[in-house]
Amino acid sequence: MTATVDHEALAHFLDSARLERREVAPLTREQPALSVPDAYAIQEAGIRLRLSHGERVVGLKMGLTSEAKRKQMNLDSPVYGVLTDRMQVPAGGVIQLSQGVHPKIEPEIAFRTARELRGTVTRDEVLDACESVFAAMEILDSRYRDFKYFSLPDVVADNASSSLFVLGTAEHPPRAMDLTRLEMTLSVNGEPVQSARADAISGDPVVSVIQLCELLAQRGQVLPAGSIVLAGAATAAHMLRPGDRVQLTVEGLGIVAVSAE
Repeated sequence: MTATVDHEALAHFLDSARLERREVAPLTREQPALSVPDAYAIQEAGIRLRLSHGERVVGLKMGLTSEAKRKQMNLDSPVYGVLTDRMQVPAGGVIQLSQGVHPKIEPEIAFRTARELRGTVTRDEVLDACESVFAAMEILDSRYRDFKYFSLPDVVADNASSSLFVLGTAEHPPRAMDLTRLEMTLSVNGEPVQSARADAISGDPVVSVIQLCELLAQRGQVLPAGSIVLAGAATAAHMLRPGDRVQLTVEGLGIVAVSAE
């Protein structure tokens, strides 16, 4: 890691921006040599701050897993972020847009692990370790100005733009269907705005979990039992506006909806 980078100070800077709901310049404007390992150290320091505020880690999310999303953000490799209990919005619930900066929503598939996964794992090992799969949506929100073009270290340090997430209530065994072929449609106020097949997520949503385990292993970490894993977006994200009612329909996994005000 770059010796001159103060991970704790940068984590406090981003956490203050989150709490005060204000935009800031990407970290690499002042720290052009910021590395991805530095960025994960900043992310971890930021999560420690959230834990000190009483939050609890409930899982992880993968980001930049779809070609559409990587093109939208002008970035080229997957990353992960951390999910806490206070990020979860109940299915059918309401997102308060005033509590964010510029929130966007995207369609996802989520897994729940029953057993720990670590290091290099196979697809079968992931399927055996996951007790269920379900439809989900993630609400992204970056603290950076414009929320469009910035570097991979900036994204990682910002907890991969994690803000909120919504889980479907219908959970299914992951081997009950072909997870690569599920049709996914995101509708806003009754009109379809995004659609894709589930293999838009890393070619196979299960591959996202494999990649997550590899990324965690690089930092000496594991994927704990009981974790929620958001496998990544199947499409580009959709900007939320007050009054929006968003519904995701996933073939075989059901429907999950949320409203914005």
